Amino acid sequence: MNSDDLFTAGFKSEPYWWKDAPRPHIPAATLPSEIDVLVIGAGYTGLMAARETARGGRSTLVIDAESAGWGCSSRNGGQVATSIKPSFTALSGKHNEEMAFAIRTEGLSALEYTDVLIREEKLDCDWRRTGRFHAAHNRRQYDALAMFAGNQPKGLEVPMEMVPKAEQHREIASDLYHGGAVYPRHGALHPGKYHLELLRIARAAGAQVVDQCKAQAIERDGQRFRVRTAKGTVTARDVVLATNGYSGPLSPWHRRRVIPIGSYIIATEPRPAEEMKKLIPHDRMVSDTRRVVFYYRLSPDQRSILFGGRVAYMETNPLVSAPRLHKCLSDIFPSMKDAHVTHSWMGFVAYTFDTLPHVGKQDGIHYAMGYCGSGVSLATYFGMRVGQQVLGREEGKTALDNVPFQTRPMYTGNPWFLAPSVWWYRMLDRLPI
Repeated sequence: MNSDDLFTAGFKSEPYWWKDAPRPHIPAATLPSEIDVLVIGAGYTGLMAARETARGGRSTLVIDAESAGWGCSSRNGGQVATSIKPSFTALSGKHNEEMAFAIRTEGLSALEYTDVLIREEKLDCDWRRTGRFHAAHNRRQYDALAMFAGNQPKGLEVPMEMVPKAEQHREIASDLYHGGAVYPRHGALHPGKYHLELLRIARAAGAQVVDQCKAQAIERDGQRFRVRTAKGTVTARDVVLATNGYSGPLSPWHRRRVIPIGSYIIATEPRPAEEMKKLIPHDRMVSDTRRVVFYYRLSPDQRSILFGGRVAYMETNPLVSAPRLHKCLSDIFPSMKDAHVTHSWMGFVAYTFDTLPHVGKQDGIHYAMGYCGSGVSLATYFGMRVGQQVLGREEGKTALDNVPFQTRPMYTGNPWFLAPSVWWYRMLDRLPI
């Protein structure tokens, strides 16, 4: 399809999710001059931390530079998985087996905690345990998945079913892949609705939320903090930094340790439900084994495809990324070549140098960040844990509390190395390795 004809008449360069979950209107409010807990960032992490501290009896204020949830909490693909990227073997080589086991367990706990939270709090967010099909982009990657499936460490087993290439049409109507693995416990939700529900329960717990209120500086004032914002200065006993991929110059120490990487997504125009069901028969989430990964799914109404990935060496805008994503989608599903695009958007995920999330306290500031593209369950879970840590509760401890939060020489927050890294990984993805 010619790029000039790609977009529908009502095309929007904003998240598809905002159609059914517009960013909330929060009435203007005067900032308190003093507060027990100030949370910077009103996404999943910040709201879950605020819910804990407010329920624990601490006066809690959440501020955000934009509308609440404007960042990746309403821009992600809505895939929910076990989420810790490094394998048990890789973690054992860097730490020890006991610590590796504990870190991997945190990923399992995050998925189960998210499921329980949604069910017990009756969160209206289109949550479904659809399972995820992880497609092998070459035969060697399929063999690696099969080896992992048959040799999982005892106590860390993740249910998974291998699907050979000859049978992959029962999972996906594409010949591009070489089979893959189904993870039946993984799921999907509507990230925009999910954020609004977390906002609701945080406020119901007593947390105050003020948006369009950018934090400009954090200063120590004896045992407390003075935080200058666009709407005034607040003195707080505790500060939680919950900015993840949108961490800027507010805290240079944190900025040097997270790598903001743009991820781009398109949504196609609605198609007949029967056609969509043929493409992804079991409504699975789909990802693949490429280093520069693609991830995609059906919309909650199973009428559109939401297709995401990294399609630019340097950051670009959604009008540029959309034709590239559409071409990749069409390579996987040739029948979608004539599908127009209704929405195209991007968001910044926060990677770390060791591909682990990090939770801790630096210069007195609590934080949880660096979810490496798996933030739905991890931000929910670790946001809750950091709130417990602010309260000084034993159950707030995590296996990641003592993991060094690495940076690199010459890195100050601008990922100058991103373009050559993406080029290199794409070259590797073209090889049969």
